[in-house]
Amino acid sequence: MDFKQYITIVENYPKEGIRFKDITTLMQDGAAYKAAIDEMAEFAKDKEVDLVVGPEARGFVVGCPIAYSLGTGFVPVRKAGKLPREVISVDYGLEYGKDSLTIHRDSIKKGQRVLIADDLLATGGTIEATIKMVEELGGIVVGIAFMIELDYLDGREKLKGHDIFSLMTYK
Repeated sequence: MDFKQYITIVENYPKEGIRFKDITTLMQDGAAYKAAIDEMAEFAKDKEVDLVVGPEARGFVVGCPIAYSLGTGFVPVRKAGKLPREVISVDYGLEYGKDSLTIHRDSIKKGQRVLIADDLLATGGTIEATIKMVEELGGIVVGIAFMIELDYLDGREKLKGHDIFSLMTYK
């Protein structure tokens, strides 16, 4: 399936010069959304995944249905102050400063096999921070799945050594 036909390009959003890739139009089409999730889950099928981890918020709309398809649990990664129990956190760089991501301290057990899922691979900072937290908790990242990869931002460079799947790539 040509998934790009379901992506809406929004010019100059969220700021001048950006061509935002909007996945909500893909999600609105039940057959396209199902096919996208099915392909991402297929990538993970033979990896013996115990948990799917997804950063907020679009990682939830990708990761949760993949977890459901695989019959595994889902673990959310959230911004600071959003999770109710004890957390660990990692600061990561943004083009305009720093941010922090958190995960529940008891969400991953040592040796559990983790698939990280998100909508977009851009610079790789969010996923790099997510990997650090998963590994700090003793999890093993067995794969990373994205709906979209922006190849021209070189996010893969930060994720070297990991098995990466991208449903669509924009060069």
